[in-house]
Amino acid sequence: MGPGSDMYRQQILDHYKNPRNYGEIEDATFSHVGENPMCGDEIRIDVKLEDDGETIAGVAFRGDGCAISQAAASMFSQEVRGKTLDELAEMDRDDMVEMLGVDISPMRIKCAVLAEKVAQDGADIYRGELDLEKTTTEDDE
Repeated sequence: MGPGSDMYRQQILDHYKNPRNYGEIEDATFSHVGENPMCGDEIRIDVKLEDDGETIAGVAFRGDGCAISQAAASMFSQEVRGKTLDELAEMDRDDMVEMLGVDISPMRIKCAVLAEKVAQDGADIYRGELDLEKTTTEDDE
C-alpha cells in the first residue's frame, strides 16, 4: 500500500459511517437483492433509469454487512449515476478495488464487489438476459 492508503482507509470509514444514497427508491425501475454468505453481507440495490431506459438516474442501497461491503455500495451508488446499463455491465472487480483505493485481500474481494454484482444481475434480469431467483449469491468461485 502506498502513502495515500491512510486517506483511502479514512474514505472507506466515512462511507461506512455516513453512507451515501442509503435507503430506497420508491419508483425504482428495478431492484435486486444479493448476499455474501461467507461474510454475512446482504445488499438490496434499487436503480431508477432515465426515460431512455438505459441511463442510470439514481441508485439507492440498503442492507447490512462489513465496512468494506457497505462502503463499496455507498461509493458504487455515486459512481454509476449517469452511466448506461452497458457501462454498468462492463464494470469489473478491478473497478471496485480501484474505487476503494486500498489493497483488498482475496477473502474480502466478494465484499468489495457485492453491490456491483447485485446491480449487474438486477440489470440483466430487467433486460430479460438473466433468469434468477430473488437473491444473487457471491459464493466461492
